[in-house]
Amino acid sequence: MATVTVAFEEVKILIQKKLIKAGLREDHARKVADVLIHADLRGVSSHGALRTEHYISRIQAGGINTDPEISFSATGPVTGTVDGDDGFGHVVAGIAVAHAIDMAKANGVGMVTATNSSHCGALSYFVEEATKHGLIGVAMTHTDKIVVPFGGKEAFLGTNPIAYGVPAKSEKPFILDMATSNVALGKILQQKEEGNAIPEGWGVDETGTPTTDPGKVSALVPFGGPKGYGLSMVVDIFSGLLAGMAFGPHINKMYGDLDKNRKLGHYICVINPSYFTDPEVFLAQMDRMIREVREVPAAEGFEKVMVPGEIEQANEEHNRQQGITIAETTYEFLKA
Repeated sequence: MATVTVAFEEVKILIQKKLIKAGLREDHARKVADVLIHADLRGVSSHGALRTEHYISRIQAGGINTDPEISFSATGPVTGTVDGDDGFGHVVAGIAVAHAIDMAKANGVGMVTATNSSHCGALSYFVEEATKHGLIGVAMTHTDKIVVPFGGKEAFLGTNPIAYGVPAKSEKPFILDMATSNVALGKILQQKEEGNAIPEGWGVDETGTPTTDPGKVSALVPFGGPKGYGLSMVVDIFSGLLAGMAFGPHINKMYGDLDKNRKLGHYICVINPSYFTDPEVFLAQMDRMIREVREVPAAEGFEKVMVPGEIEQANEEHNRQQGITIAETTYEFLKA
């Protein structure tokens, strides 16, 4: 598949204009574009600019509110809920994180659930926001069914990602953003679009048999067997049930029910290290941990040991200077 490398600022502006033209209010278009470009900068193009076309299709079908009245309700000194009014999840999750940060600064911890939301993009964006304030961030969200439970042959759970962000003193923050499936659905779709086979173990066909053809994938598999399966259920409990939203098979499909609101939930937790330990010591210890784990001798077939998020951070440094690489079809769509 043909690709082009373009300055990220140009792509961000194109996304904004495309979303505004489709009817999305300007401030929300800026936030959505910011989250998408965050993913492309980090080399996670499955959650980047290529999602714009799908979002616009959902806007046009009436499946997303382009001018929502998003509201926050404090339910306690360290808890609250955000009602997204069926708007873009990128905006809803951003508001939830902002409130959680404020509560964590004031009271040590902030926990916020978001309701009536939609796809929010890469969770790394939101936990990274917490680290900018010297705080620890945790984020979870769920999706419609696409992952088989361990031992099953039919999908029941979503890819149900979870992310953690932890600040350090001199080192870059520790960022872990992962689906609880072996791979995010977006990567399957990306390989299908590019005409590539997928590694065995990513997905199964309609009979539950592993396949390397992305076009035949009917369900994904949980990472680590029963462990990923268990974590996936945890994510659905925290971001779905705790938020008063649906779970697994009862969630409206991302790529099917375009005219229906997704009704997704998110869970955000922000922790202030200073309420538990000396914050300067904590940050210094994070530096030490990161540096010492890098010093572990590399196993055969590996160049070196890396910290979660390190590859993506290196990608971002490079791509901010050299531009982001996106599909030529995506670039042409954005310019049209």
